[in-house]
Amino acid sequence: MARFFSRFRSRDKPANRTAGSSFAFYMGGSTAGKFVNERSAMQMTAVYACVRILSEAVAGLPLHLYRYNDSGGKEKATDHPLYTLLHDEPNPEMSSFVFRETLMTHLLLYGNAYAQIVRNGKGEVIGLYPLMPSKMTVDRDDNGRLFYSYVHSNEEADTMKDETVILQPSDVLHIPGLGFDGLVGYSPIAMARNAIGMAIACEEYGARFFANNAAPSGVLEYPGTLKNPERIRDSWNAQYGGSANSHRVAVLEDGLHFTPISISPNEAQFLETRKFQLNEIARIFRVPPHMVGDLEKSSFSNIEEQSLEFVKYTLAPWIVRWEQSMFRSLFNAEEKKRYFFKFNVEGLLRGDYQSRMNGYATARQNGWMSANDIRELENMDKIPAEEGGDLYLVNGNMIPILATQKTRETEESNSGNEEVLELGDAGSERKRIGR
Repeated sequence: MARFFSRFRSRDKPANRTAGSSFAFYMGGSTAGKFVNERSAMQMTAVYACVRILSEAVAGLPLHLYRYNDSGGKEKATDHPLYTLLHDEPNPEMSSFVFRETLMTHLLLYGNAYAQIVRNGKGEVIGLYPLMPSKMTVDRDDNGRLFYSYVHSNEEADTMKDETVILQPSDVLHIPGLGFDGLVGYSPIAMARNAIGMAIACEEYGARFFANNAAPSGVLEYPGTLKNPERIRDSWNAQYGGSANSHRVAVLEDGLHFTPISISPNEAQFLETRKFQLNEIARIFRVPPHMVGDLEKSSFSNIEEQSLEFVKYTLAPWIVRWEQSMFRSLFNAEEKKRYFFKFNVEGLLRGDYQSRMNGYATARQNGWMSANDIRELENMDKIPAEEGGDLYLVNGNMIPILATQKTRETEESNSGNEEVLELGDAGSERKRIGR
């Protein structure tokens, strides 16, 4: 095994440049001149909105643990310890919503989400605690086995040194994002730092523009030679710069003349640039623009379809990452044969009330949903079984083909055993009586 991995060391071994969020060659300055990292990117309203939408969507979805039953179907495994951990409380410090929201935020900003798996003496999972991706490194040992290095900050008074803790793959729930080696994911913020840096620059430009009373800068002209131009410039800015000094009357002496530089934000396409950068960031996270406040191309006729596309093409891949990562990390070999995790997205895929009712009516009339099946989807109490809540109805006008064939054969076999009894004169009513 060791020889096998040694031959593929250059490809399989994650280096520091791809581990966690240590993107030394991606993070940092952008072409717009702005420093971009996970924290500075979150100061952008578009990035904050996209991260919040996706993290809250995943955290708000019902997460259930199912088992395969003997009849070939599935049922909720509410008696399994993992059901309570993932559905309600993964640890005593946070709820399931906060836990999933935190990990999803890490996944969107750093490209990886990590949680420590705490087990009891029998190997059962009893707790899940989030770990900061910026402190995690994924590597291989000399035998090619994966291990996780986590820098733990020691806050004790006697020593402030950081401690590196080595964790085995069985002790870490790792949800990787899009990556190049299949082990760790790349940070979307690092990959799109130029687009985000330009958005930060545009926002800072607008803030400075309005801080200067929405007036462009200018040039102070003097016919002679100035001995101390910095003093005159600073004095001018102190007296007339900023929105607090707007509309003050300027007094110029000794032939001093102010010439404004007439470059308006419209000429620089400031508003168009900001709008484009908003859509650019929404494109990075694959969030529909109308969900981050851009309703320019949205209408009542297409906004519902865009919302459904958000569930199918944006949320669905993230949900699959969650389900498969939890399946790999939290189950043992025997449990993997019987149990699986499933997010319930039916609530997000439901249309308006009339469309849902029409769909339920079709399902009820064709016999593949009972009244209790429908009431469960609508979050309503079930009808007791003795009152017919679990009955499956069939439309009386539709019968199976085999039943039709059997009925025809029965009629043909009974046709020779029937006689006609005439009542009254000819043309009167006749009745068939079978022997």
